[in-house]
Amino acid sequence: MVAFLAFTQRLFVGDRYWTTGVYMTYSAEISRDNPTCIMFVIDQSGSMDERMSHGKSKADFVSDVLNKTIYTLVTNCTKADGVRNYFDIGVVTYGGAGVGAGLRSAGSSAVSSIIELANSPLRVEDRTRMDDDGAGGVLERRVKFPVWFDPTSSGGTPMCAGLTRVAEALADWCDAHPNSYPPTVIHVTDGASSDGDPEHVAAVIRQLSTQDGSCLLFNIHVSTEQGDAIQFPSTEARLPDSYARLLFSMSSELPNHVAKLAADKGYRVGEGTRGFMFNADPKGIANFFDIGTRPRLTVDR
Repeated sequence: MVAFLAFTQRLFVGDRYWTTGVYMTYSAEISRDNPTCIMFVIDQSGSMDERMSHGKSKADFVSDVLNKTIYTLVTNCTKADGVRNYFDIGVVTYGGAGVGAGLRSAGSSAVSSIIELANSPLRVEDRTRMDDDGAGGVLERRVKFPVWFDPTSSGGTPMCAGLTRVAEALADWCDAHPNSYPPTVIHVTDGASSDGDPEHVAAVIRQLSTQDGSCLLFNIHVSTEQGDAIQFPSTEARLPDSYARLLFSMSSELPNHVAKLAADKGYRVGEGTRGFMFNADPKGIANFFDIGTRPRLTVDR
């Protein structure tokens, strides 16, 4: 705790690239000279082994969505001359094993370039996918599925420690990329923090910035409960309890272009809409990852 307080004190007095009074546009285009960063923060506590409606555990399903998202990002960055470094990707995990870097292929570093990830999946699996055959039926297809991240679930929920690791990594990243579109953090959790109140740490993350804007922190609560999902709310009015209200308060408002992506998928968005879902089902989780990982794209050809 002493080390974290010292870190946040340095942050607020200006050791890190955080400023007030900056016009935050979220309009920087992404290029090889100015990539952006997407950081995934994954709860690996014991409750993530609970089964969802389709039979997979929360840990397994989130792992599949994360691996598919990384593969999509790699594909989007692949041009005729190879994979272009439009994204730096990080995965931080927290659970019974403590806090760690979730991408074993990246070593101990919290953030890796998309080129490094493209060249170093843990393995490539053969999987079955069901596609529409165009005649009212389905067609079974074998596909290659790269895996960078494996699921696990045990112990408590040291959310504060996990988010502190994220803040430290992104402070360094923002220092090194002052002209870039700011980092986006996608935090997946299914329970309350077991190591204190995470709201202060979340505020630190949201106050880190590049010249183009403050870091975006989006939170998604995954659940096996039968309660209604609450998707991209703009107020606390419908939130069922203090935990949901905490995650809402920790979440950034959606920039205009991200809000449009949500609206295009059929979600109701308006002024003050935040990057937050509560009691998200499998479809909501997949949509949330897709919306959160599509910032403005590239200028170089």
